[in-house]
Amino acid sequence: MTRKDSVRAAAESAKDSVRHAAEVVAPYADTTRDRATQYANEARAKLAPKVSAAALQAAEQARTQYDAHLAPRLEQARTHVPPKVDQAAHEAAVRTRKAARQAADYSRPRIEQARVAAGPVREEATSRSVAALAALRGQVSAKQVEKLVRKQERRARVGRLAKGLAVLGIL
Repeated sequence: MTRKDSVRAAAESAKDSVRHAAEVVAPYADTTRDRATQYANEARAKLAPKVSAAALQAAEQARTQYDAHLAPRLEQARTHVPPKVDQAAHEAAVRTRKAARQAADYSRPRIEQARVAAGPVREEATSRSVAALAALRGQVSAKQVEKLVRKQERRARVGRLAKGLAVLGIL
């Protein structure tokens, strides 16, 4: 085998590898694009009041650039995919969508429950941050803070005493 023949063989092998990679990745990229579009639409529906117009423009621009640059290449790659591989990839995509829906259905109640449970913690963090900001601005004096701390300690002691007396009374 001459040097020229070995270079041709290596080039052909590289081309085959690239074709194979394109064939394998094309269905997943297509499915990923569909899922990403769905997730983007869901996120936009939930976060629309909070998202600025610039972010929406950026998403639209990304979608446009995807359609202009990547979609044609994916379609070209899909034309080289054997029918059996395409069918297998399609079935894998269907199963993946089904698994994603099942995962979402399973996790949605738990996420909602965690969000509800985090409510009091969020409110406490908000109140503490407001208090800290007021102290930093000098709107609350050190005496007032010490007075509040003593008051809270006193309430805690009385609460422990009441609890102890209640347990003693029950016994």
